[in-house]
Amino acid sequence: MKKGILSLFVLATLSLVSCKKETTNEAEIKETVEAPVTSNEAAKFNVDAKASSINWVGSKPTGKHTGTINIKNGELYAKDGVIETGKVFIDMTSIAVTDLKGDEKTTLEGHLKGLGKESDVDHFFNTKKYPEAVFEITKVTEEAGKKMVEGNLTLKDITKSVKFPATITADANGISIESEPFTINRTLWNVNYGSKSVFDNLGDKFINDDIELKVSVKATK
Repeated sequence: MKKGILSLFVLATLSLVSCKKETTNEAEIKETVEAPVTSNEAAKFNVDAKASSINWVGSKPTGKHTGTINIKNGELYAKDGVIETGKVFIDMTSIAVTDLKGDEKTTLEGHLKGLGKESDVDHFFNTKKYPEAVFEITKVTEEAGKKMVEGNLTLKDITKSVKFPATITADANGISIESEPFTINRTLWNVNYGSKSVFDNLGDKFINDDIELKVSVKATK
């Protein structure tokens, strides 16, 4: 009887931890939100590509891979230290894998970019056809004491609104956005390779739909 109660307690605890993790890390994704018109009083800040970055984590039952994507350029508009709008352009051809070396690294990077066989081109990001992604900020709000950045992410010509928590610092000279790690469901942007929600009979050969991202954007006048 005691063992049964203990087992139930462990299962309930694991369920609560799992739910808490999903709530904390999963970005809110919905249909496109129209960006507001930038006010005349808003100051323009240019994104510093060298000081900005995107880190990603992709996972599967047998492990995970980590990597980076470069930010090309962009601009943010803010009034009195509050971001009104902005656009950040992402160089999808710069996708890099950071946990592998040599041929393994080159092969996986090529697969993610779609540089291999013609039949493999659209497995992931097909960077020949879609070399650039764009994130357009539509709103910055505060929820439960945290800043929330909301914007339209266009990837592979598909646009969805994404909202995630971030630390934002801004003054007359610059703006910094440092997101918390958050996840997006890649299949919403037609990145379907190895997804068990798209393909049947994958067994344990699937790749998780969620990609973890951590975004850092620096902008100066």
